[in-house]
Formats: sequence, structure tokens, C-alpha cells
Amino acid sequence: MSQTVYEEQAYFEGHRLIAGVDEAGRGPLAGPVVAAACILPRSLHIEGIDDSKKLKAKQREKLYHVLITHPAIVYGIGVIENALIDKINILRASLQAMALAVKKLSKEPDYLLIDGNHLPPTHIASKAVIKGDSHSVSIGAASIIAKHKRDLLMIEYHKKYPNYGFAQHKGYGTKVHVEALKLHGPCPIHRTSFEPVKSLTSPLKLDITSAQQN
Repeated sequence: MSQTVYEEQAYFEGHRLIAGVDEAGRGPLAGPVVAAACILPRSLHIEGIDDSKKLKAKQREKLYHVLITHPAIVYGIGVIENALIDKINILRASLQAMALAVKKLSKEPDYLLIDGNHLPPTHIASKAVIKGDSHSVSIGAASIIAKHKRDLLMIEYHKKYPNYGFAQHKGYGTKVHVEALKLHGPCPIHRTSFEPVKSLTSPLKLDITSAQQN
């Protein structure tokens, strides 16, 4: 399948400003979920755009800088922090981040291509595309922006909370991260509604930890 087939279909239907929308960070135990919306000119071709998860970190970084500095590309970023994720759940937080990213665009699109099978709250005509980051160049571009932006945020959090290795695993539940959680307990950016963070912040666990420290 061509990476522009969904865009070409939208153009055929009469749409002119088409934004791809994707998010990064639904699965981690810590940090925000970050979404991006990206409008690419129809005639523009940027080599290498694909699902951000298929790219190496250096490739994502290079493409990220191309995408956010190109004068003809319009993009927006939405960030929902862990406290709201815990309050409203990760799916709703992800959709809210997507809606925020669209609102941050300097030009309002007339059509949205959304990665996944859920649509964010918006008045703009939208289409959900399963594995859209692989099948739509606009969604692929948004996935790169969202992923690298979130990585940058987690590297900054690492400076504030160095005990957890956020610069390395970006908040995902790796063995290193889980061991650090057990040793140090959760920090303010951990998602307390996610396991094993939830168990480590339960009243019983906190009482046991406090007794051990005293």
C-alpha cells in the first residue's frame, strides 16, 4: 500500500489541508503522553518517513528536525501529563492530547487522518487508520514528531529524577526501571494508575516501606 493513498483519497474527495495525527507514550509507567498533528504539502516528499517505532533514534532525530524546521510544514504538539492520565485513563488522555495537537496547528485542517481506531473530540472531518503511521505519510510524520518530542521531555525529567534511568528507557517498564521503582519508590511523574506503580503506591505498601525506613 502506498504511504500517500489515504491523503490522495482525501484530496479526491475535495479536502485540501490534511493533517496526520498520532501519539507516543501510551504504554510507559511514567511521564506524559504526547501527540502531534502534521500537515505536509501535497508536492513535498521527505525520504525516510515511516512509523517512528521502525526508525532508529538517530533517524527519528534527523527527521524530527527536518519536519519542525521546514517552512512549508505545519505541525502542532499536545502534551497530557501523568496526573491527568491517572484521572481520566490513558485512552481518553491520548485522544485529548491529539485534540490539543490539532488546536495548536497554525492553520486549521479540513480533514484529519488519525492513527488507531478511536477519534479525538473534534468538529473536523476525520478518519481512523489502523497502523496509520505505516500507511499514511502524514501520520508517519506526526508519529516521528510525537515520539522524539516525548523522548526529549523524558531526558529532561531524567535530570530532575536521575534514579530511574528515564533517559535510557523513556519511562517504559524495563527491568532496570522496575528495579529502580522497587528500590526508590515512585517519583512525581510516575503513573499511579499503572501497574506495578499502583501496587507500590498502595496504602499498605507505603505503610510497610515507612516502617522499614523507621
